[in-house]
Amino acid sequence: MTTVLVVDDDPAMVRTLSMNLTARGYDVVTAGSGTEALARVHGADLILLDLGLPDLTGVEVLTRLRRTSALPVIVVSARHDSRDKIAALDAGADDYVTKPVGIDELLARIRATVRRVPAVHPVFESDLLRIDVAEKQVWRDGHEVRLTPTEWRVLHTLLARPGSLVGQQELLQAVWGPAYEKETHYLRVYMATLRKKLEVDPSRPRHLVTEPGMGYRFVP
Repeated sequence: MTTVLVVDDDPAMVRTLSMNLTARGYDVVTAGSGTEALARVHGADLILLDLGLPDLTGVEVLTRLRRTSALPVIVVSARHDSRDKIAALDAGADDYVTKPVGIDELLARIRATVRRVPAVHPVFESDLLRIDVAEKQVWRDGHEVRLTPTEWRVLHTLLARPGSLVGQQELLQAVWGPAYEKETHYLRVYMATLRKKLEVDPSRPRHLVTEPGMGYRFVP
């Protein structure tokens, strides 16, 4: 059973979402504030997050969450301004829908988001590189390497299919969401940064390999 954490300070909205999700077979946990949400993420498979919370903004919740977790998040907000959408997506949201939203559309977005989340073997090790996915830690030659939340999401997506090609659009959608499918320059920037941090010789990468015009692969 998929567990959904509903984060909203509007009791009527929480009640409506909870009733509809439960009726369709989801397990529902609720939180009325950002602090409460961060305390209840353990065990959740997906978060529905409002931006207008009484203590922390939704973006602040996302920023804190992404320091330790790649848990999928769909923002459900009454804010229609593109700047709010960009801020939420850049902070790590997987999708953004505006209220009022039909329950059938929201359920479809939940299913699509859950499908995009890859299952990853918890630990990868090579001669000089060790990646612990569960703990979100990387070591190169015995030294811990710090990755940003977005760098983690790129690496996480590639690690889900070691050795296999992950297409550019697929990677963009998995990390930034459907609105970013054509922003291929994002991938060039982040892959270059990851290579500097993880590869012994970034100009001749061993693990983070580019397939020109197609995508990228993580080679064990």
